[in-house]
Amino acid sequence: MNSISNVENLSPQTIRHVLREIQGLVESPLEGIKIQLNDADVTDIHAIIDGPAGTPYQSGSFKVKLSLGKDFPQTPPKAYFITKIFHPNVAASGEICVNTLKKDWKPDLGIKHILLTIKCLLIVPNPESALNEEAGKLLLERYDDYSQRAKMMTEIHAQNVKSDSKDGDGEEEGDGADGGPLSKKSAIDKKVQDKKKEKILKEKKRTLKRL
Repeated sequence: MNSISNVENLSPQTIRHVLREIQGLVESPLEGIKIQLNDADVTDIHAIIDGPAGTPYQSGSFKVKLSLGKDFPQTPPKAYFITKIFHPNVAASGEICVNTLKKDWKPDLGIKHILLTIKCLLIVPNPESALNEEAGKLLLERYDDYSQRAKMMTEIHAQNVKSDSKDGDGEEEGDGADGGPLSKKSAIDKKVQDKKKEKILKEKKRTLKRL
């Protein structure tokens, strides 16, 4: 999924427009979507999408990537899930299949519209255009099995994304700055919790392999 920068191929007008839109999404985030600004390459856009409530993905946070091609916005960007996910419209490579990025693309559709479309895809998958045929078939024929598999993948792969963003708040670092007994106890408790989580994840991975 390594992308080649197309900054030099985009017109200055397009670059300015993309930068303005990204900056706007950073300053006024969409609900459940956090965009990550890449000053070095505006054609490589990353965002974290929280799994919508009421879906098998609701406990996780998913990192997605948009790659703007040299002909953007005349041609749609490529979109990928970096976080592993069990979903009919997401290939093993992470590539996302949605009509907005195919036949329904219009040059005036922006980054905001694409991210909202991907979030909607988590709520309403489209098994008719499945890239993951197994997920599409389960969704249509045995929804409970599909939901269980998607939840398990979410619990295994989509938890660390959220914890990474929390680490950036600096709260844990601040608690431990004085080296007091409370901070030491917190560190020990955290290690115990981490070991428990690791054990649970291993058990879930074993279960997932049997499905």
